[in-house]
Amino acid sequence: MANETVIQPLPGEDSVNTGRRRFLTATTAVVGAVGVAGLAVPFIKSWNPSARALLAGAPVTVDISALQEGQRLIAEWRGQPIWIVKRSQAILEALPTLEGELRDPNSENADQQPEYVREANPALRSIRPEISVLVGLCTHLGCSPEMAAEIRPEPFDANWKGGYFCPCHKSKFDMAGRVYQGVPAPTNLVVPPHYYADENTIVVGVDPQGAA
Repeated sequence: MANETVIQPLPGEDSVNTGRRRFLTATTAVVGAVGVAGLAVPFIKSWNPSARALLAGAPVTVDISALQEGQRLIAEWRGQPIWIVKRSQAILEALPTLEGELRDPNSENADQQPEYVREANPALRSIRPEISVLVGLCTHLGCSPEMAAEIRPEPFDANWKGGYFCPCHKSKFDMAGRVYQGVPAPTNLVVPPHYYADENTIVVGVDPQGAA
């Protein structure tokens, strides 16, 4: 019943009954809690990426400590596959020998990689020689090429020296993501902005501090 919560005051007590006092106290506590929650919302939102960061694609942190020679890690940034590959010494030595077969061997197309990557080495297209970071989408129609990292004859190239092959339309790229001549893909694979937070951590989607 409704009056079960009402406690009649003893003679001499304040006219406001204890039940009402409890109700007001509880109401005040609830209002206070709502106020605190309201204040907390901006702080919680501040933990999330900004609208600009979401539009650009929030950075992705990748641990490469377990990456072995010849292996590839696949991450995702802005809905795109990001390939992180540890290249062998044999692959690094083979890359300069391919320049005559490539459309843009010196990475002169500025849209395909950050300038700091090109400055580090236009043939390797990487900050660290052995670690390649690429967007794994063919620049022809956006298919995802297959990796054939070993130096050995392949059905699509008897003199293959490692790289990526897109079976959809036969485009070929070397292990630096440089496109071969005479294939549908018009440009090299894209190198995304990235930097090394430490020896074993790559942050994809952000340029190194101080980079132009």
